[in-house]
Amino acid sequence: MTETLTSTKLVTGLEGVVAAETRLSSVDGQAGELIIAGFPVEELAGQATFEETVYLLWHDRLPDAQELISFRAALAARRDLPPATLDLLRTAAAQRVAAIDALRMAAGTLSLQGADDPEQQALTLLASFPTIIAAYGRLLQGEEPLAPRPELGHAANYLFMLFGRTPSPEHVRGLETYLNTVVDHGMNASTFTARVIISTQSDLISAVVGALGALKGPLHGGAPGPALDMVFEIGDAANAERYLRRKLEQGERLMGFGHRIYKVRDPRAEVLSAAAARMFQGNGHQALYQLSRQVEQTAVALLAEYKPGRNLQTNVEFYTALLLHGLDLTTDLFTPTFAIGRVAGWIAHCFEQQQLNRIIRPQSVYVGPKDRSWTPLRAR
Repeated sequence: MTETLTSTKLVTGLEGVVAAETRLSSVDGQAGELIIAGFPVEELAGQATFEETVYLLWHDRLPDAQELISFRAALAARRDLPPATLDLLRTAAAQRVAAIDALRMAAGTLSLQGADDPEQQALTLLASFPTIIAAYGRLLQGEEPLAPRPELGHAANYLFMLFGRTPSPEHVRGLETYLNTVVDHGMNASTFTARVIISTQSDLISAVVGALGALKGPLHGGAPGPALDMVFEIGDAANAERYLRRKLEQGERLMGFGHRIYKVRDPRAEVLSAAAARMFQGNGHQALYQLSRQVEQTAVALLAEYKPGRNLQTNVEFYTALLLHGLDLTTDLFTPTFAIGRVAGWIAHCFEQQQLNRIIRPQSVYVGPKDRSWTPLRAR
């Protein structure tokens, strides 16, 4: 089949190229605005349960009381993992495989559940991610995985399976706010990957596994831990300016600052900062929160001094690291926990792409030679 080449303009990184229409999220980097299915993230994230947010993305409306009960029950019924998935996680833990790689491999085994229907696959993926990550986190610590509890919600169950105790309402609210905040964010690299895969009429599990591969990269979702490491290394607000100046003068990047889209403070950082402040009240982390705020203020001021005109502001990584640390998660679980939220967005985008039913097939511009002649092997 001959394809028509409509444009030969090269756009490195596809920046500014529109690849889809979506009702799922809108990102305005100049205004610092993120809209999730019609709701400003500041309004949705701190009030909705995660199940309500997922239902909103998948059905384009909030559920009523009975629909929410049914949706939670459908997820609870799919939290258990196949024996083969647990066997894989045990093998991965014995080799100390990175948690995000263990999640990617385990997600692929969910095809063993036997569901070909996209809706059933979607529920299985969403329900299984917390079980996979919690089981792997415990295996890395030399502990046995815990069975999910059907009476607990999505966020509460994840924390229970990790730590073996019923989480406090403050921790559950903090985690739900985080998951709601990161559930979708425009046509980012992992979302685009999922849409490309599903556009070939591949299956949902394959699309999500591909998205996980994109998320792993440190230029996408793989770098929230270093932002917290930087705060710990500073240790005291009095050390912040000297420490940060040294990094900038050595040409190093300040983790948790700067974003390809946002030219003002990332609205997700605003939401997570407020969530962390609420969660840390009275739990011993207040001093860390105050230190983080001071480090943030110093970093933003120095970035304006060293890189004028770049508008390098706080991004979601900075307060992601702080909030997840406050939940007692280890840094290797930060990116997989991000995936617990983002998988709902990936699936929603896949549903949109399936409705369009058109393969994503961009062009490339050939820049190699065209006049080579074949040389037999004996003459080379």
